[in-house]
Amino acid sequence: MIDLNAQYRALLTTPAAAAAMIPDGARVALALGAGAPPLLLHALADGARAGAARDIRFYYMLCTAIVGRTIFDPQLTDRLIPMSYFHSGVERGLDKGRTQSSSDEFIVDYIPSHFSQIPRSMVEHVGVDTLIATVSPMDDEGFFSLGTNTDYAMAVARKPGARLILEVNRHMPRVRGDCRVPLADVAALIEGDTPLCTVPTAPLSPTDTRIGEIIAGLVDDGACLQMGIGALPDAVCAGLHHHRRLGIHTELITPGLAELVRRGVADNSAKQTHTGTTIFTFALGDRALYDFIDDNPAAQAFPVEYVNNPAVIARNDRVVSVNATTQVDFHGACNSEFVAGRQFSGTGGQVDFVRGAYMSAGGKSIIACHSTAAGGTISRITPRLSGPVTTSRNDTHLVVTEYGVADMKGKTLAERAQALIAIAHPDFREDLYREAHALRLAGHD
Repeated sequence: MIDLNAQYRALLTTPAAAAAMIPDGARVALALGAGAPPLLLHALADGARAGAARDIRFYYMLCTAIVGRTIFDPQLTDRLIPMSYFHSGVERGLDKGRTQSSSDEFIVDYIPSHFSQIPRSMVEHVGVDTLIATVSPMDDEGFFSLGTNTDYAMAVARKPGARLILEVNRHMPRVRGDCRVPLADVAALIEGDTPLCTVPTAPLSPTDTRIGEIIAGLVDDGACLQMGIGALPDAVCAGLHHHRRLGIHTELITPGLAELVRRGVADNSAKQTHTGTTIFTFALGDRALYDFIDDNPAAQAFPVEYVNNPAVIARNDRVVSVNATTQVDFHGACNSEFVAGRQFSGTGGQVDFVRGAYMSAGGKSIIACHSTAAGGTISRITPRLSGPVTTSRNDTHLVVTEYGVADMKGKTLAERAQALIAIAHPDFREDLYREAHALRLAGHD
């Protein structure tokens, strides 16, 4: 009989020894968000400061402050190189801090990709050879749960020959679903006791609340929800407390979505797939959220290439996806990732769910934004985008600001421009109408 505890002890090592197992030139998948392993990150940074690392590239999405304090210390980014699929404040801080002079220029590189395609990108195109992640304690069958972060980590963990270095932490929830890593596949284990990263819920502004109310009015009882990250999706959840029989199939599970389940608003009873179960691929929020998904058979995590596959999303009827953007042009195209000439966030799963929701029978894809930015000095409805197209004009369905809803489907370019101007801030409408006229998008009398 296999002695799992003996195997576990044989793999157990120190953070420094585990970090030393990652060779120069390695291509490392770093777990997203709360899945980043703190002790291992400190050890990797210490090794790099001592000259023990060179050209190690980290591929990842949405890193948190612990990563910025360790491996992405600006003094180390010539040796420990960030390769981002989705920027956070860490990358924005690095870009700002290292571009004060041309001789010291450093900009975090960005890899454009839909979230659903990142596993293939990492495994097939990048050729990642290592996974570093925080996992739950081993269960009686010899498996670790990826907990808050199944997403792309599962695909890397299953890559033949991949080097899996895992930080076991009792604070990491043991999550149900397709998110378990067998002890037999692990190269090294370390043990930590650092509380998981939490993200406080942002306070809602009156504008957030108004947009949330408008979107909640577009959601029918029995709909299946996907919510993005940020204050606007939180406001939508707050506006749904009187709904019934909602379902959840989302890339990110948030405190707001978990609260809908606790209240009995979201019981997943009307879903066509995974009936009775909340489906997600990663979790980021407060401790109560992590406790909610811990050993909960009604909340299950699956790899992102499954959860975010538009064809899988569309198996449920009446899917409603809610995602935020920074700009919408007159044609209905959305820039959701570029601000002030720089990469601000990333594509993430926005397009996956925009397409999946619209493919769903009776589905609605909603893109939301405040009507203005920069303290009311800039209109988010604009003749032309100032950054890349995240969601194309062909894909956009419903656009919502605090001034109402603009439906892009079935409309000409002129009709789209007029509908969008009608939900722009009143202070900008006259100028926007003038620009639409100059672009021959004034419509017909």
